Amino acid sequence: MSAWNEHVTAALLGTERRDPPVLPEAPAETGDRAGRLLDQAALLAVRRRAGRAPSGVAPEPVALAPVEDAPVVPRAAAARLRRILSGEQIRVLPEWLDAAAAHGFRVPAQTLPDLLERGRGDRMLRPSIARASGRRGVWLALQNTDWAYLVGAGDDPGGGPEVWETGTRNRRVAYLTRLRGTDPGRARELLSETWSKEPAPDRAAFVATFEHGLSPGDEEFLEAALEDRGKDVRQLASDLLARMPGSAYGARMAARARGCLTPATRTVRGRRQTWIQVDPPQAHDEDMARDGIPFHPSGSFAPRGGGGPVGTRAAWLREILARTPLSTWTELFGLPPMEIVCLPVSDSDGRDVHIGWAKAALGQRDGEWARALLKGGVMVDEPEALADLLSVLPAGERDSAAADLIRWVEGQPDLLRVLERVPGPWTGPLAEAVVSTLAASAEPSSRRDEHLVNQLCRLADQRLDPAAAARLDLGDAAPRAVADLVATLLFRNEMLKELTP
Repeated sequence: MSAWNEHVTAALLGTERRDPPVLPEAPAETGDRAGRLLDQAALLAVRRRAGRAPSGVAPEPVALAPVEDAPVVPRAAAARLRRILSGEQIRVLPEWLDAAAAHGFRVPAQTLPDLLERGRGDRMLRPSIARASGRRGVWLALQNTDWAYLVGAGDDPGGGPEVWETGTRNRRVAYLTRLRGTDPGRARELLSETWSKEPAPDRAAFVATFEHGLSPGDEEFLEAALEDRGKDVRQLASDLLARMPGSAYGARMAARARGCLTPATRTVRGRRQTWIQVDPPQAHDEDMARDGIPFHPSGSFAPRGGGGPVGTRAAWLREILARTPLSTWTELFGLPPMEIVCLPVSDSDGRDVHIGWAKAALGQRDGEWARALLKGGVMVDEPEALADLLSVLPAGERDSAAADLIRWVEGQPDLLRVLERVPGPWTGPLAEAVVSTLAASAEPSSRRDEHLVNQLCRLADQRLDPAAAARLDLGDAAPRAVADLVATLLFRNEMLKELTP
């Protein structure tokens, strides 16, 4: 009988009826026979497991992690990352990762498991993780299916042309996006070969990649996509065609738009004046539907400044103007954008016309029209639409234009909605405007705006230039939210210094 079976027998009969067998390697015998039996059984269990031969085919060895090109972050930055992952100022994690990648650093290998696990539950964090985790991050993700999201999460999907044949949707989108940046024609050919077999959600994701390297060569493909069964595919195709200079789509929209807006002249106080006669579309037809103008546009029942809904015809007008080449109006009126937007409009305040032009300037990335709409003073009741136009301006103009907009809506509920649309970093005149607003919150008369201050601080803690912390030191008069903001800005300031080579 084996030693293991002898121990089993003693356990079944009980140590009062049978003494446990003696193991030479076991500790010296004590008076507690039951305890000795359990100790020896534990020893035998470990010995049995350690000596068991593997069954079946031995598993393939795990490939070694690839050699890294990028250096690891400095020691102080690595220590701060551990503090962030433990919960201290966790909201700055995306900025830490992006700053590390921007300076050519990578995350320390010891921190990768915690970081990948956090990305598992936070989709918005994944692109930043992909940029900063280095080659070892992808290697580690391949060992754990819970972290497989990292494969193809960045700009580089990993692998070669086989990714397009066998990869997941996300990896194929990443592959197509990269190829559109280097050889858009080849990317279009690959998609054409499989187009009819792709499910609608995938077709929509693939068409969206055409924003990279968009050119007249894509027009035929996108025109055909206007007939697609998928609503999202048709909408994306029409949006892309609206951005393509010289397209047949733009010509069709311009013809519709010129039927809606016509120049007219009248005499005011002895002077001839040009104004805009507005005649929204009378009906919705199949051609309009094909070109991406919905029968019920999403804004057709949104509240207007006067309290009434936006009519369906007015919503159609907005959609048409948003998709019309802006050169249509400079050619029609023979005036620069600033003078065109200031022309009087027949429908009282011209809200629908100006909103349509603002959407067109945003879609066509036209800085001159964006500047005219921002500075022309014709959209005073549409601060959110104006805030969207800030991204179209040249980088050197954005801060001052944003600051003007902030001063315009200061103290109004629109302030937060405007700032939500202004990405960071907030520097220069914009930072000064935000600091002034927050500094005023310490005054007794502003205490009633506590909710506004709290929400503004929450936006500013990730977007405001960290150097603004010194100007927000309000002492004991500072509201709690402002004091917390200063602490976050100081934390970010030190963080960015540690990541600067």
